[in-house]
Amino acid sequence: MATDVHDLLQGYFNALNERDIRACLALVCDELILQPNQGLTEQGRDAFAGFLERQLHCYREVLEPQVILADPQGRHAACEYLVSGEYLATDDGLPEACGQHYAMRVGAFFDIHDGLISRIGLHFNLPDWLAQIDD
Repeated sequence: MATDVHDLLQGYFNALNERDIRACLALVCDELILQPNQGLTEQGRDAFAGFLERQLHCYREVLEPQVILADPQGRHAACEYLVSGEYLATDDGLPEACGQHYAMRVGAFFDIHDGLISRIGLHFNLPDWLAQIDD
């Protein structure tokens, strides 16, 4: 089961790196719970699609390498990865974007249900990111 979870999450990260929203959405359940680092919890595939669209508009990122760990039952997983990115367009509530580059470690936590991702929790050091994009 853990191998299936590894493949599921590797497919998810591949889709993110390819900026392929459809492929990402195909890997999450309709009732997905998204818990972003500094934001309110959102629920549902449509809310996640909006999150992805905003991310792709505001940021160009590569997420690698991924270190994926899964429990033996295949219900929970975690991943640490390095985000290397460029801040392209000003995101709501954040400083103005002007093509700043950044790199940071991110931890992501997943629940898996019926072979699909049912929860994504994202954690990173926001003060460090803000310092990197500060002009």
